[in-house]
Amino acid sequence: MSYILGIDQSTQGTKAILVDENGKIVGRADRAHKQIINEQGWVSHDLNEIYENVLLATKDVLVANNIDAEEVLGIGISNQRETTAMWDKSGTPLKHAIVWQCSRAKEITQGLDEYADLIKDHTGLQLSPYFPAAKMAWLLQNTEIPEDKKDDICLGTIDTWLIYRMTNGNSFKTDYSNASRTQLFSIKDLKWDEEICKIFRIPKSYLAQVCDSNSLFGMTSLDGIFPKKIPIYSAMGDSHAALFGQGCHSSGKIKTTYGTGSSIMMNVGVDYIKSQHGLVTSLAWGIDGKVDYVLEGNINYTGAVITWLKDDVKLIDLPAETSEAAKNANPADETVLVPAFSGLSAPYWNDKVKALLYGMSRTTGKNEIIKSALESIVFQINAVLDAMKKDSGIDIKELRVDGGPTKNSYLMQLQSDISNLVVTISDVEELSALGTAYLAGITMGFYQKDQLFAQKEQHRYVSGMEEDLRQKKIGHWQEAIDLLIK
Repeated sequence: MSYILGIDQSTQGTKAILVDENGKIVGRADRAHKQIINEQGWVSHDLNEIYENVLLATKDVLVANNIDAEEVLGIGISNQRETTAMWDKSGTPLKHAIVWQCSRAKEITQGLDEYADLIKDHTGLQLSPYFPAAKMAWLLQNTEIPEDKKDDICLGTIDTWLIYRMTNGNSFKTDYSNASRTQLFSIKDLKWDEEICKIFRIPKSYLAQVCDSNSLFGMTSLDGIFPKKIPIYSAMGDSHAALFGQGCHSSGKIKTTYGTGSSIMMNVGVDYIKSQHGLVTSLAWGIDGKVDYVLEGNINYTGAVITWLKDDVKLIDLPAETSEAAKNANPADETVLVPAFSGLSAPYWNDKVKALLYGMSRTTGKNEIIKSALESIVFQINAVLDAMKKDSGIDIKELRVDGGPTKNSYLMQLQSDISNLVVTISDVEELSALGTAYLAGITMGFYQKDQLFAQKEQHRYVSGMEEDLRQKKIGHWQEAIDLLIK
């Protein structure tokens, strides 16, 4: 047998999978890395630890599955997207990476408010310390660099860092999906935006070459793990890789990843669409010289709402209990939870509001609050889907989903009912790693794309809720939102 190695470098750790000639995952290994959080709440990652974990996870998956390294033909990489790294040309980190969650660069973006509309128009992204542009500016302003070393600086996202290290500094590259999330990339001209780079004071010479997502990113032996160098033939941000792994390859196809938060991403095809309804526009990928655009909405609290029920208010002991509790709740109860624990994200974008329980009656109890928590996940995602319909003009028929909470049958049926869509659940959890492995294998001729995606197994939920009840529930949610933001 021959295999493709998929590496998913995510926020909590690094995952390595081996995918066989039939497109099936035959092995997986994980290595967690430290979350470095200081007294100011800044979140950082050790870049050397991340690279070492790529090596260790790769060794682990080979050994555990008794697979000879010579049988691995190529590599695909997916990565936590906005986490930002700085190193020199020797491959030495100049500081820990700033994690996407970290808002230490907020003073930089606050000082650029006058450019907010221009930045959104050029990059498709709202001005925010969430994105790498401000993080890169912070790194440059807060790192002592000798004058004679200033030409040796490399700035990039985690894909670029890994590619650089994996190729011993021979390849300084990123792909379109990751570049489009930096807030330094022209979403229409498909190149680093000189005007935006000057606004953030980021020299373009510090930035990687932007390539198709299925480019040859370089050759690597992974520090001798492989007896001869093999190609890295795919790199994508993790949400984009999951979109590809879900088979959302054409306009109108949507996927939602249910995690701590949620990424809802819609392929809108080859034409740029500027969101007018609280979403951002990015690039899905560039493949064989053609890019696809996406509309995206990111939500802070979806799976984290279930964690709140368990760890903070202690209404449940296990996440699995939520489904039964919601089924036992009074169906006439109209309680709405708006989980704005850190403000509201897409499509509302209000970081000043607080969480709200609305519409409780004297009979509202534990089960009813649990039900409202599950419903809050669905209503938030539905609001993003509604914004996507308005921005794109596309009539959405199906939502493809992945992530741990998709095991909750009550939640998935409710998502189908409220959004009035077919909800299709992938049978694979490792969609980011699988998506990038698939793209690498397709590019190498190892897989045939149509055959690969025709064999995917999926479970489907179909809407069965009456329209009057659906509209009533959505109306209660909107009442609660209006109380907060109007």
